[in-house]
Formats: sequence, structure tokens, C-alpha cells
Amino acid sequence: MDPAVARLTVGEECLALAARIGDFEPATALRLSDRLRREGRPGDLVAAAMTLAELRSEARPRLGPAAAGMALHRAGLEQASRAVVSALHAQRFADAGCALVADLTCGLGADAMAIADRGIDVVAFELDEATAVLAAHNLRQWPRARVVHGDGLSGLAGLDADGVFADPARRTSRGRRHDPADYSPPLDRVLDLRHTVRSLGVKAGPGLPHEAIPDGMEAQWVSVDGAVVEVGLWAGAAARGEGHSAMVIRGGERHEISGPTDRADVGPLGGWLLEPDGAVIRAGLVGVLADRIDARLIDPTIAYLTADAPVASPLARAYRVTDRLPLDVKVLARELRARDVGTVDIKKRGVDITPEQLRPRLKLKGSRRATLVLTRIAGHHTALLVEPA
Repeated sequence: MDPAVARLTVGEECLALAARIGDFEPATALRLSDRLRREGRPGDLVAAAMTLAELRSEARPRLGPAAAGMALHRAGLEQASRAVVSALHAQRFADAGCALVADLTCGLGADAMAIADRGIDVVAFELDEATAVLAAHNLRQWPRARVVHGDGLSGLAGLDADGVFADPARRTSRGRRHDPADYSPPLDRVLDLRHTVRSLGVKAGPGLPHEAIPDGMEAQWVSVDGAVVEVGLWAGAAARGEGHSAMVIRGGERHEISGPTDRADVGPLGGWLLEPDGAVIRAGLVGVLADRIDARLIDPTIAYLTADAPVASPLARAYRVTDRLPLDVKVLARELRARDVGTVDIKKRGVDITPEQLRPRLKLKGSRRATLVLTRIAGHHTALLVEPA
């Protein structure tokens, strides 16, 4: 976003117009835009207000009610922490007794807002001028929070901060950056701060390799309603231990698991198939979960568990196994037709064929719905008919 557009966006006239627009409806957007222009409003103002209204509507599931008063741009919204996760970040610094937290890469300010809401002083740095303008608007209601347009690593030297948070940029105009060395700022430079600050928290992409995490830090993978959204790296007083943990948030309830990353035992397929939450898998804690629920792996390379008795756990989704079939299109089509299946939900892990490739080849026309799991068991490609518990 151009800085001039950012300043226009946070102006009173644009904010009032965006509030008037309210919930953005794509079907009526063009007519509304034309009407606002016919009322004599400048085109750039109408465009900025329409964009802001649209982004606020998109942001509501992620940022909650606060989205209605925030200034946003799309790139910042895509990286912004979900409100429930920002609250977890803030609670870490509150529990650590922090008085001043430096947010080195504040973006639109979602995490800084949550930290300031705990009564903690915040200095939020943002290198991009337009984003800094929007963040300053978003943090306006907390007088002890301020936004600095500048480099956070350089600015930190002049602060007496007892807490540091960073969410390095992982996107460019060409897409995501997967190498931690390509983060902005590089992840290693941020993690080096663990030696000099009392409390450090770093948000990284959930695909971060385990070997990129320094010894002695706590790494917590977080999922929200089934989507793995981050790995939080914590050191000093903000850490609650060392090693790997997973936080699974479903329907507002939080569930945690931690422990060693040892692989679970492998055993024969039982009557139940268990799909661990993605945060548990990313954290390498499938073995810990298997011990907890008395389950075993179906294959040494596949993160599906199996059990002989029904299992209820918020850390895994359970399916009752009704049939085991060869992964052969003709056989699957015949068996599904015999069961009057017309709609099939396909899950896969460890096989090359995709649901989009398989579904049309089955040519199903029945009246029932079924769930099919394509995977490997003891090294052999297999299809399982299952029923969600």
C-alpha cells in the first residue's frame, strides 16, 4: 500500500464512509461504489473506503470484533495473528511480569494490541511506512502503546524492554518464504536476542524445520479449529518449559500436549482410525499422543494411528473402520456402487493419487455418502472405508 493511501484510509472521512458501508457485499459493491461517486465523493476516497469495508468483513473471523474499527491492508491481514492466538502471546508476557514489550515487526498491530490490552507498555516497530500508519491507528486507544516507523532490531538498542516479540515477514510479492534465513528480519538474528532479553517470543510459520529451533527454547505449534497457524518460539521468562508442545484450540477450548518426539510403535490395523491434529503432527508428538490414548501407528511413515477400542480425544479425530480395500480404482468403484454411495469424502496420506483425480474416475451415482481414506499400511497402498465418530 502506498503511504498516501494509508493516510487517506485512516482519515475521518474514509473511516466514516467505511462504517456507513458496513458489511461488504460483493454482489452489490459496484452499484454502491457508483452511488457513492454520484453523491460527489472523490473516487480515491470511495475506493479506499470500499476496500477497508471489504477487508474488515474478511478480517472478522480472524480478528474478532476488533476488526470493525481497524485499518487494514491485505498483505498485513494475511500475516496477522488470529485474535485467540494474539491473546495467548500476550498472556505469556503478562505471566512473565513484563513491563515493556518491544514488538519488532508489528504489522497491523494485532499482537501489540493484545499485549497493550494486558496493561503492558508496548513500543511497536514497523519498517513499512504505510503499514506503520495503519498500525498507529489500530493502537490509538492505548496511550501507553506507540508505533515507530523503523527497524525493530536497530531500535531495540535504545529501549529498556524486558520483553521482545517478533513476527518476521514470511511473504513477498512472489509468495511465501520457506527458508528461515529469508524471513525479514532473518530468524537467526531474532532468535539471538534470547541471550540478551528477559522474555522472548517469536512467531514462525508452522512448517519451520525442527533443526532450526535452538536447544533450550520452547516450541509450541498452534492449531485453530483444525488449521495449523504457527509455531511460537519462547525463551526466558516467557517460556513454560523446553522442547516441543502443541496447543489445539477447538470451539474456543484449549488442549495442550508436550513431551519427547519419539516415534510411536507400529501395529496392526484395529477397529478405529485416528487422525492426529496437525499441530500434534508438526510438533512431532504423535508418539506421546499414541501413549496417551493407547494407540499405535498403522505404518512407520504415516501419521495415522489405530486403536482397538473407541477413543475420544480433542487431539485427534476418530473414525470407525468399516472395510479395508485395495487401492484399485475398479475395485473401489465396484464396492462403493454396491453400497449405493454417490458422494465420497476422500482423505489421503502417503499416496500419490489426489481426491480430485480419483473422484471422477469412480463415476458414483448412488444416494449415500461415505468417507474413504487412502493411505499406506505396513508399506502397502490401502483404501479404508470409515465412519466419523
